[in-house]
Amino acid sequence: QVQLVESGGGLVQAGGSLRLSCASSGSIGSSNFMGWYRQAPGTQREFVAIIDSVGTTNYGDSVKGRFTISRDNAKNTVYLQMNSLKPEDAAVYYCHAAYPGYRFWGQGTQVTVSS
Repeated sequence: QVQLVESGGGLVQAGGSLRLSCASSGSIGSSNFMGWYRQAPGTQREFVAIIDSVGTTNYGDSVKGRFTISRDNAKNTVYLQMNSLKPEDAAVYYCHAAYPGYRFWGQGTQVTVSS
């Protein structure tokens, strides 16, 4: 099994930036893709971003142009650079790893955006 540990969450003012990290105990280079999801209180989990094995990325409509996902295979770490943050971006952000036949989730990191 793979363990995913998110870090980098915290409190930021609207318009500010934050960088999240997801450290994996497994080889992210062996994954089909790595991604980020988020969930705010009273809402369903929302897709944020994904990156596949060759570096192709995709983003949820609400974060396009503001967030960037990247990865460092040597460090088995995935990042989410979050710019121009809005109060509606506040949520618990979860790292996700997908392998053939398997899915893994981190415990989440809280992002709070003040206005």
